[in-house]
Amino acid sequence: MHPAAEELRAGPVTLRRWRADDADELYRIVCESLPHLAPWMAWAASGYADTDAREHLTQAHAAWVGGVDYHYAITDRVGALIGSCSMMGRIGPGGMEIGYWLHPAHTGRGYATAAAAALTAEAFRIGADRVEIVHDTANVRSGAIPRRLGFTEVTRRPAQGAMSSGEAGADLVWRRTP
Repeated sequence: MHPAAEELRAGPVTLRRWRADDADELYRIVCESLPHLAPWMAWAASGYADTDAREHLTQAHAAWVGGVDYHYAITDRVGALIGSCSMMGRIGPGGMEIGYWLHPAHTGRGYATAAAAALTAEAFRIGADRVEIVHDTANVRSGAIPRRLGFTEVTRRPAQGAMSSGEAGADLVWRRTP
């Protein structure tokens, strides 16, 4: 695969590679978003410290340099940090899984859909042969995004890993090919 672009523009949002100096802002928006994220993301349910933000950025940098995963800050038209999204090479050779979350003040505006569309296009540009989005079946809002973007539901499976309070324990896997 080819290296990913460090910045992607997509309608109302810009995705940019996370930087070490984003730690304080990342910590702030995650803390403000914890009640919104905790039902769906196990890492959010267990609390979040400023050291978690710094560790995430360190790991994101190492994964980017290694060409494994690509983590982006989502910013709005004025450059304010409003969420995070990633392309992750964890579904096997040639595949990328994408994930996303937004600060609750920025949901319902098409930002996550725009971010997922940009990541999907970028995954194919760098050489992926498939892109997947995985979410718990109870997370209906997250599932609307792959549907809007022309992904196809390929399977339902038992949840993998730690579960959060809002999850039903079954994952829905969506896939799109070029």
